[in-house]
Amino acid sequence: MSNKLHIKNMVCHRCIMAVEEVLQQQGVAVDAVELGHAYYSGMLSTEQLKNIEEALGQKGFELLMDRNQQIIAGVKAAIVKYVHHSQHLPENLNISALLSQELHMDYKQLSTIFSSNQPYTIEKFVILQKTERVKELLSYKELNLSEIAAKMGYSSVHYLSSQFKKVTGITPGTYSKMSVKERQALDQIQ
Repeated sequence: MSNKLHIKNMVCHRCIMAVEEVLQQQGVAVDAVELGHAYYSGMLSTEQLKNIEEALGQKGFELLMDRNQQIIAGVKAAIVKYVHHSQHLPENLNISALLSQELHMDYKQLSTIFSSNQPYTIEKFVILQKTERVKELLSYKELNLSEIAAKMGYSSVHYLSSQFKKVTGITPGTYSKMSVKERQALDQIQ
């Protein structure tokens, strides 16, 4: 049976590789690494945990020991995975069911813990993540706004544009025309 480490700031496949490399360098028998978690065999001493925490910190990650912080990191990792790594988001995305299933907790509990420890709600975090993904897709210039709206699960281009402007202060069209496209690192979204 595997043990589990909870790791904050894992937002992409390169993060998974970096964490796996750190753990292997620390002599950990890694079973699997996914966004927000690493599974390992055996036991870790207090000194090993301290060394792992330090090595992860040098790469921009944070080892989470507090249960609420683990839950928050799990919520964020699940949302990032779903928004940024899914091919297509359904229009009727039920984030509460998704998170409850992914984290094996009642959504009301997840929401309470998240909102009491973050400056925003889970729903706001989803909107912020979707906005960053829309920025990314606009930057590639491979899809038009209608295709992006469909891919991101928006019911209409108008709804996407309205939500995008509310978050960024500009329309998607204005963003597309900008020569320097400002984007946020996924682990820095506040």
